[in-house]
This record gives sequence, C-alpha cells and structure tokens, in this order.
Amino acid sequence: MGTLYLVATPIGNLEDMSPRAVRMLREAQLIAAEDTRQSKKLLTHFDIHTPLTSYFEHNKLGKLGAVLDKLNEGNVALISDAGTPALNDPGYELVSAAVNAGHRVSPIPGPASPIAALTVSGLPTDTFLYLGYLPRKSVERKKVLRNVVNLPYTLVFLETPHRLLDALKDIGDILGDRQIALARELTKLHEEIWRGTAGEARKYFIAPRGEFVLVVTGTGKHGLEKWGEKKLLAAIRRRTKAGESPSALAAKLAVVSGWARRDIYKLITQLD
Repeated sequence: MGTLYLVATPIGNLEDMSPRAVRMLREAQLIAAEDTRQSKKLLTHFDIHTPLTSYFEHNKLGKLGAVLDKLNEGNVALISDAGTPALNDPGYELVSAAVNAGHRVSPIPGPASPIAALTVSGLPTDTFLYLGYLPRKSVERKKVLRNVVNLPYTLVFLETPHRLLDALKDIGDILGDRQIALARELTKLHEEIWRGTAGEARKYFIAPRGEFVLVVTGTGKHGLEKWGEKKLLAAIRRRTKAGESPSALAAKLAVVSGWARRDIYKLITQLD
C-alpha cells in the first residue's frame, strides 16, 4: 500500500522549497494538485515530471475513489496552490479517507502563512487560535468574532484585500481596538509586516493589495496577574519618553498588565 504525502510548497519565494519536497514529488506515482496549471509552473521550475491530477474544492469528493485506487499502487503526493495542504485548502477529506483505508499519511513540512505571520507578529505565540478566512458578510463575521471575544489566545485570520477594511472595522467593533499585526504578501517582493491597533490599521491600509494574514492579540487575562498602579505608571513614563502614542501604548500595556485599555489611556492622559 502506498503513502499519501502532504507536501508543503512555497507561498511566494521558490527558495523555500525543501530538497525533500522536491524528491518526494519526483518519486511519487501521482501528484494531486489544487490547480494543475499553477502547479505545472512549480514542477517545471524544479524539473519534476510526475503525472498530475486535479484535486480542488469542487471535485474533491468525486476524485477520492481515483486517488485511493492510485494509493493502492504506490505513493501519492498532495499539494495546494501554495503553502501546506489541508490548511484552508482541499485535503481533509482525502486524508481522512486514506487513514480509514489503512494508508500511511506523512507530512513533508514547509511554508504555512498563518504560522509565518504569527511568529513575526510580536504578539504572544505560546497559545493561539487559527480561524482561517473570516466570513464574507458582516453579520456572520461579527458572529464569529463574538464567539472569540473573551478568549485569551492570540487569534489568527486570513483575509482578502477587498474585504480587509470591513473586517478591521468589525474586529474593532466587536473585539475592541486591540493590538494587531498584518502580514501582507509573505516571502514575496512586496512583503510587509505592519503592527499597531485595529483602528490604526484601517487608516494605514487605504487601498489594500495582496493577501493578508491578521494576527490579533487575545484578552490577555488568562493566568495574568494584574500589575500594581505603581508598576503600570513606571511603564507608562518609560515608554512615553520613547515616543509611543497614548493610543498604541494603552493597547500594548493592556495585553500584559491586566488593566483595561481605557483605564490605561486615562492614566496616560492625566500624566503631567
């Protein structure tokens, strides 16, 4: 029986393709690809000539039988357009079917934009919740956000450029003006990592371009000992001298101090 390999591919920079990923794609008997036209460019670049079959959102259930039959003959590799298969791309159903049929399923690790964005966000990484793309409609988007409003975990979302500003507004309305990082066009020529608050992000990204990963701080209340006022005031004075704006400083200190952002902002504005 063959093995199903989940092969991560570059999310932009082709130098992120691992030697093992190239080898496994060459050795597989079949590559199941989300978009065969897009994947041919990658395979041509690395001189890979393994047969391709399409496996995407609208044919994934119909293709299960054929892919499983091929697994009975040998190894099959699954790739998406970019990044790690099965993360917001087709793959879960195939993995589940392969496991249930007794096949080995093995990851070939590599690029994943949610993890890449989280690690460079400057926000807590010890616990996080990945929620994929936010819903298109504001009503549904707000419902999702209300379900996570009190969670202490750092939140990670994906978003398209034409929905970014609406999503940031809903994030601000429901979660509050939290500290946020936006990662745009990761590993590509115009890569940008922006950090600030949700409100500041709306002012900065006037005409968004490229694909975005949003990393939003959690409530910061889980297992957090609230700072005394003396300690908080010392931090305020120190960071104010460093030139941080009252709004940004209040948002950052709210994450680590256990104080409410509005109370911190009030203290900042009352300082002589």
